Amino acid sequence: MPKSNLNSIVKGNNDGEIDNGNQRIIVIGASMGGFEALKKIVADLPSDFSSPIFIVWHMGPDVPGVLPIVLNRVNNISAAHAYDSEEIRSNRIYVAQPDHHLLIENGRVRVTHGPKENRFRPAVDPLFRSAAYSYTNRVIGVILSGALDDGSAGLWSVKHYGGIAIVQDPEDAEVSSMPENAMRQVKVDHCVPVSDIAALLVRLCKEPLTEKADVMKDDQTKKEIEIAAAENALEKGIMGFGELTPFTCPECHGVLSRLYNEKITRYRCHTGHAYSADSLMISLTERVEDSLYNALRGMDETILLFNHMGDHYAEANQPGLAALYFRKARQAADRSDLVRKAAMSHEQLNEDSLVREVENENVTVEK
Repeated sequence: MPKSNLNSIVKGNNDGEIDNGNQRIIVIGASMGGFEALKKIVADLPSDFSSPIFIVWHMGPDVPGVLPIVLNRVNNISAAHAYDSEEIRSNRIYVAQPDHHLLIENGRVRVTHGPKENRFRPAVDPLFRSAAYSYTNRVIGVILSGALDDGSAGLWSVKHYGGIAIVQDPEDAEVSSMPENAMRQVKVDHCVPVSDIAALLVRLCKEPLTEKADVMKDDQTKKEIEIAAAENALEKGIMGFGELTPFTCPECHGVLSRLYNEKITRYRCHTGHAYSADSLMISLTERVEDSLYNALRGMDETILLFNHMGDHYAEANQPGLAALYFRKARQAADRSDLVRKAAMSHEQLNEDSLVREVENENVTVEK
């Protein structure tokens, strides 16, 4: 784990430790379409904005982490990739490194290579969950543009522990799924266009803290944070917090347990991979398509082999065997056509596509 911030340009003049009693903690999650939204929010913040900001932006593991460099160009608040065990300070922006989760503990940052959640590392849920667990009512969670529903369960944790939930107005988002799913599953406090988020954060950070929610810090949340911090999920007893399902993990093929956060259903395997219902659905439907094409490849290879053997026996003047192989090749081709049709008509499903399908059906019925 790197111990220095190569992208850091220390420019802020409010470089003290965070106020342990009153200062807000801001966590932001974004995916597709979130890059410009993040730039806009940071550009609109005053340069002396003191509350530390933590950002998870979905990216591939091999994508260069350019976000801190870009954010440093639009504001004097120092932005950098977080490094493990770094102290949390005011007037800073901490950005998740590619292929690493970003977590918050009391007074410090954790940067880990724990199991993927919702098919991503970094993922939004672990950041939000860890912030809510450590800082309860001081946390402001913000969900921006993105596909699928990473961040919904984390935003639920923010609200559960007394924090404030903000989503970018889906109509304003380049990709509306993440804010829409968050609103579907969490009672958000503010839904605003990205142009209004910075001013809203400034206002909320000046307001007195609400009373802490009368909620005990539950062991399941603690264990899930520890798993994201790369601790052994099986030893942590994660399987004891849910109910076993007939589903297997798309990543490692371990058995999945079903976990609940009120009306939010999630899944986690004993090695630690975690899925929302939506991310599990798309992973499973992707795997079905892969399996269909694997079957198709095997059948096509069989047809080629049968025809090759038919040609061989025809040249060897064994017409009976040759005819048998050619017939088997035709039969395999008929079966291959059925699998090919199944592969071509297979849908990769997610909740958004199903919701749109229902809406379209309702419109058709009304007409």
